[in-house]
Amino acid sequence: MNKLYISLIFIFFAQKTFAQDKYSVSPFDVKSTTEKIKIDGILDEKVWQEKETIGNFWQYFPSDTMLAKQNTRVYITFDDKNIYVAARCASMGKKYVIPSNRRDYRAGGSDNISFIFDTFNDKTNAFLFGMNPLGIMREGVISNGGQDVTSFNFFWDNKWQGASQILDDSWVCEMSIPFSTLRFKEGTTHWNFMCYRFDSQSNEQSSFVRIPQNQVIFNLAFMGRMDFDKPLKKSGSNISIIPYLAGSSLRDFEKNNPSSGDRITYGGDAKIGITTGLNLDLTINPDFSNVEADRQVTNLTRFDITYPEQRQFFLENSDLFTNFGSSGVSPFFSRRIGIASDSASGINVQNAINYGARISGKLDDNWRVGLMRVQTAEDRFKGISATDFTVGAIQRKVLSRSNISFIFVDKSVRNPEINKKLVAYNRVAGLEYNLASEDNKWSGKFFYQQSFSPDNQTDKFANGSTLSYSDLRYQITWKHDWVGKGYNAEVGFVPRNDYWRINPSVLLTYYPRTKLLNKHTFGILHDQSNVPGYGITDRTTSLNWEFAFQNTSGLFLNLQNNYSYLYNYEFNPLLSKNDKATLPEGSKYTYNNVGLIYISDQRKKIFSQTSALIGDYYDGSIINLSTSILYRYQPYGALSMNMTYNDIKNKAGLQNKIYLVGPKFDFTFTKSIFWTTFVQYNSQFDNLNINSRFQWRFAPVSDFFLVYTDNYNTANNLNLAKNRAVFAKITYWFNL
Repeated sequence: MNKLYISLIFIFFAQKTFAQDKYSVSPFDVKSTTEKIKIDGILDEKVWQEKETIGNFWQYFPSDTMLAKQNTRVYITFDDKNIYVAARCASMGKKYVIPSNRRDYRAGGSDNISFIFDTFNDKTNAFLFGMNPLGIMREGVISNGGQDVTSFNFFWDNKWQGASQILDDSWVCEMSIPFSTLRFKEGTTHWNFMCYRFDSQSNEQSSFVRIPQNQVIFNLAFMGRMDFDKPLKKSGSNISIIPYLAGSSLRDFEKNNPSSGDRITYGGDAKIGITTGLNLDLTINPDFSNVEADRQVTNLTRFDITYPEQRQFFLENSDLFTNFGSSGVSPFFSRRIGIASDSASGINVQNAINYGARISGKLDDNWRVGLMRVQTAEDRFKGISATDFTVGAIQRKVLSRSNISFIFVDKSVRNPEINKKLVAYNRVAGLEYNLASEDNKWSGKFFYQQSFSPDNQTDKFANGSTLSYSDLRYQITWKHDWVGKGYNAEVGFVPRNDYWRINPSVLLTYYPRTKLLNKHTFGILHDQSNVPGYGITDRTTSLNWEFAFQNTSGLFLNLQNNYSYLYNYEFNPLLSKNDKATLPEGSKYTYNNVGLIYISDQRKKIFSQTSALIGDYYDGSIINLSTSILYRYQPYGALSMNMTYNDIKNKAGLQNKIYLVGPKFDFTFTKSIFWTTFVQYNSQFDNLNINSRFQWRFAPVSDFFLVYTDNYNTANNLNLAKNRAVFAKITYWFNL
């Protein structure tokens, strides 16, 4: 245990670091209004002429030491029901970059402005709303202080209004956000506020509060304060009902039963505001057929990989449940719910959810709570029992932006007797301290988890730590994970156990400010895993050099020295069905390779990202080439092609060439009608997959979906269709 907490001696020093005055702004007043505001992008209401504006934005890119060249003025007011925000964004012309009409676009490589509201003033969690010059909207939630891109969740949706207008020398946006959409403490008189803007024509990124370039632009450590001229009240009842009706037709040709699978289903969700900070989410017989299918990847490692959660029920306040542990030691991974193992084939299959209930949010400025209960359905034919999942989490804010959190995860199998592989229960309890200093120079976490199950295993624990010091010029990070042999988190993501891992790194950044180069970073990283009784099983030492250019393109170089010891299992590095390529248990390998990634200027109509990995691989060699090319037909969408090629050889002369090809067509005919189709050919599994999704947003957050999927076995020259499905679904959002 001493290994876990050796870094704790730094914790007191970390909390003594405070934000410097140059990264702060004076509080500003927000006055209420009784005037009716029409959301049309035309700031002709009297209230906009009288209200004070926020301006004098700072550059974030290409520099962080000067005021923005393109002026931005922001206006904010409110009434009993809504908060209103408007902005006037000066520009050099009308050649804006707007990739498509699709909602929830990414900010990079396009013109847009985003507004962040930290409604509980904790600089840890916030809501984001954004618009671009065509009035296309985006929203999301930020957690974990906005420390990196993983803190941003853009799958969250809610009801609000917005409109934009393009003028000769600027563009203007106007929005109305209902207080019922937000979570806040009733009676509060102030929020933290932040705003940032991307301007493609001047190649400038700017923000209301000055932010050092070594921090992400939505980092919640850098915010201003907005003071309301009267306390905020609860905006009446806050109840939303979202029913759905869906029909599907499924054909499974491999089981010689092509006529089965036609059905009509119905169900729905509800969102109930218990208080202005606490929300109850309910779901009955949820259907996720409209969620975009996962993009396939070729996994070159010996361990499982994860995909992000996109299902709406699990999204709001999701960080309360999912941010525990580390990327390789997570006690709760929501995508485990709704997936079960078919006892006959051993393959993971979808498992219907009967119902779910979730209470989450803020009790006050210091306490957050979350409690989730989900029941999945029984399928005796596949050996799947009905299962109850219960997750409880509580978080207490300490010091400026840090917190102490506790989680308890319970999986209870109702009828374990129907499948000999099932156990009655699996439980995990975890405690952790999340560190974030006021200026985010110090960040990290320290955690301990214990699992409980009927088996007689010992060492059912896991612990870990991360401690990072980040300055403008350098970043020093220590990470470790220690997973006991008996640790078992069935509802979590733990690819391996019985190991100790360390992952320190040092990054040095330089800012030459030339016409070509904006900054470059040199890094040394070491990743090592040890298994008790066996010693080192995996080790990677990397030398990295990253270049960020003034035109937003980037180049990343990587030199790696690797060591792998197959201490208790075999492994086929060729990823083939040829058993002769399998490496024996107990074998050891040292190998070197070099990697390169190039990202082009995202503002151009043709954008690409290309990567290569070449060199040794276990006892042989590898050539890994991957590219993604996108053509933007502004603003109606984009055509893209994703291709990955792996050529893997071993010393015996065996070879496997793996192709993963995925063209994608994304058309956005209007702001409410979208059609996306992508094809994925994967030679590793001899599979061709087609997924086509039509979406009509006929009312705010209310949609009609038509989805078509098809899978073919390419080993037989597409003569064998494996399965085919058509889904139709309609949802409507009622506010009561």
